[in-house]
Amino acid sequence: MTGSEDSPAFRLAYVPGVTPSKWVRIWNERLPDIPLTLLQVTAPEACGVLRRGEADAGFVRLPVDGEDLSAIPLYEETTVVVVPKDHLFAAADEVAVADLDDELVLHPLDDTLDWEHPPGRPAVERPATTADAIELVAAGVGLLIVPQSLARLHHRKDLTYRTVTDVPTSRVALSWPQEATTDRVDDFIGIVRGRTVNSTRGRRAEVEPKEKRPEKGGARRQQPGGKGSGRGTGKAAGKPSAKNARRGSGGPKGAKGGKPRRRP
Repeated sequence: MTGSEDSPAFRLAYVPGVTPSKWVRIWNERLPDIPLTLLQVTAPEACGVLRRGEADAGFVRLPVDGEDLSAIPLYEETTVVVVPKDHLFAAADEVAVADLDDELVLHPLDDTLDWEHPPGRPAVERPATTADAIELVAAGVGLLIVPQSLARLHHRKDLTYRTVTDVPTSRVALSWPQEATTDRVDDFIGIVRGRTVNSTRGRRAEVEPKEKRPEKGGARRQQPGGKGSGRGTGKAAGKPSAKNARRGSGGPKGAKGGKPRRRP
């Protein structure tokens, strides 16, 4: 890891349509002493904000231009067409891209979809922003194709949207400058990837060695002289065997057991 913790807070940029609240909540739970500040930026300016050091990391829309920024793809969004509620497409479940050939389709300057050839008939002038394009759709000027999160962000009661098939999709990623991969960036990467507190990359707590368990049966280990400490010793500590008790050895009973010798 490189870089130092110069900023008293972790600065997170995000583009419209992305909702970072879940990750912010987890950050506040794990790192309550390091405040997280949010910076909303447009999709075209997100990479520049990261390069200028105005944010430590950011949620951006792919592709990320240049090799100086790292990026972790997170998810892919459904593409939809925004139409007035009384439009013919509002009665369909989904719309094929070929169905848009005769429609005027707005293509704002901050469009986040990587079009090779935008569908439909182009407008005379491109709207500056997606918000401007939404206003034109509401005025009946044309239709707009956007990621579903942006359709929800700019929701209006007089508009609706339907899924469009066979068109590009928008992918959201977490990005940061490669030369500024600080501990805090690693912490946030771990949160986004769903790591637990003790498994954050590069900051894992050392695993303490497990205490050595006592040997099996160790608590019942016999003292010398007890059962199992030796064959002879074990018998001596107990009662004499029945065999030895019957025979006797060297005592008065042993003398009676023999025949008296005759004198000459």
